[in-house]
Amino acid sequence: GGIASLGLSSGMAAINYSIQTIAESGDNIISTSSLYGGTYNLFAHTFPQLGIEVRFIDAPNYEEITKLADDRTKAVFCESIGNPAGNIADLAKISELAHSKGIPVIVDNTVPTPYLCRPFEHGCDIVVHSLTKYMGGHGSNIGGVLVDSGKFPWAEHSSRFNRLNEPDPSYHGVVYTEALGPAAYIGRARVVPLRNTGSAISPMNSFMILQGIETLPVRMDRHCENAIEVANYLSKHDKVDWVRYAGLPDHKDYQLLQKYCDGKAAGILSFGIKGGSAAGTKFIDALELITRLVNIGDAKSLACHPATTT
Repeated sequence: GGIASLGLSSGMAAINYSIQTIAESGDNIISTSSLYGGTYNLFAHTFPQLGIEVRFIDAPNYEEITKLADDRTKAVFCESIGNPAGNIADLAKISELAHSKGIPVIVDNTVPTPYLCRPFEHGCDIVVHSLTKYMGGHGSNIGGVLVDSGKFPWAEHSSRFNRLNEPDPSYHGVVYTEALGPAAYIGRARVVPLRNTGSAISPMNSFMILQGIETLPVRMDRHCENAIEVANYLSKHDKVDWVRYAGLPDHKDYQLLQKYCDGKAAGILSFGIKGGSAAGTKFIDALELITRLVNIGDAKSLACHPATTT
C-alpha cells in the first residue's frame, strides 16, 4: 500500500492532479502512447496548451525514456493494462529507467485494480485509479484516487522538483519535503491542485465506491473467467480478424501478464471484425444482449467503439 491517498471526483481528475502536483509551464513528461482516449487527449492537446510537453514512446521501446528525459522532465506515465488495447506495461523496466534519471513513475492501474496488479511492488511511485470502473463496479458512480507510495526521494532531487522543496507562498511558506517528509507529494496534491481547482469526490459517490470495493475480489475473478472464455471463442470465429487479450498464450505480453498480474488480464478485450469499419458498425448495431455503452468494469457486459467515442 501507499503512504497516503487522495479521493477525487473522477479518474481524469486524478490523472490531471498527478501531473499538476509537480509540473508547470516549461516542464515535460514522458508517456507510453497506448492510453485511454481521455488521457491521450489531455496529454496530446490540453497539457501542451498549458505549456507542459508530453513526449510519447511506444512499448516496448522503453529505452527511449533515458533518451527523451532532460532536466525539466517531471514524470514517466503509463497504464499497467492499456485501455482499450489490453497491452501490459513492463513496470519494473520502466521504473528502473526512470529512476536512473531521478524521475518518478506514475501508473494508471484502473484496469487490473490492486487485486490483480500492485505497481508499488515493482518500483512504481504514484498510482491513479478511476474508481468509476472496477473498484465501484456497478456503473453507478464516478470517482478517482491518487495514491502516493511515499518512496520517491523528492528531497534528493530538489532542483528538479522545486515546488516540493522550496517555500510555497500560497500555503504559508511551507516546504513540503520538510513538513511532510515522504508524504510531500500527496500533501501538495491536496493543498494546491485540489484546493485551487476543487475536484473533490462527493460523499455519496464515496459511499457507493466503498460498498463496491467490498466485493472487488469476487467480481474481478468472474470478470477474468468470463473474458478468457469470450476471447477464446472469438479467436476461433471465422468472422473475426484479430483478438487482443493478454490472457491468450499467443499474445505478445502474455509473459508480462504472468509477472505483473498473476496471469489474469481483467475484463477488457478488443477484436476486429472482417470487413473493416462498415462490418464493425453493423456488428455493434446488431447487439442485443450486450449493452452499447462507453464504460468498463460495470456489472453488465458492455461493448463500445473507442475510435468513435473516447
